[in-house]
Amino acid sequence: QVQLVESGGGLVQAGGSLRLSCAASERTFDTYAAGWFRQVPGKEREFVAAITWSGTSPYYADSVKGRFTISRDNAKNTVYLQMNSLKPEDTAVYYCAALRTWPSSRTYYRDSEYEYWGQGTQVTVSS
Repeated sequence: QVQLVESGGGLVQAGGSLRLSCAASERTFDTYAAGWFRQVPGKEREFVAAITWSGTSPYYADSVKGRFTISRDNAKNTVYLQMNSLKPEDTAVYYCAALRTWPSSRTYYRDSEYEYWGQGTQVTVSS
C-alpha cells in the first residue's frame, strides 16, 4: 500500500509560482508512474500532468502546458509540480496519484487508471 502526502499548496497572487511536493511511503516508488490532478467543487477531477517511473516522459494538460513542470526525485521518493504564471482558474485542490503499470492505451489522463491517491492540497490563486 503506497501512501502519498502532498504539500506546498497555499494562496498566491496571479502570475506567481508554487511548487507542490508529493512524498511517497513506498521504497519502490521509483517503479511507479505518477500524476497530478485537480478538482474544484462541483466539477470532475481534472488531469494536470503525469510522469513515467524514469521521469523522462512528462505529459501535460493543454491548460497548463508551458506553465507547469512535473518532475521526480526517486532518491527521495518524491514527485513535484512546479507551477508558474498561475491564473485564478488554477485554483483547486491538487491531488497526487500513482500507478504501477503505465497504461498501454496511453490513458494516463484518466483518474481511474491510478491506484493510489494523496489527500490533496489546496491551491488558491487570487486575481
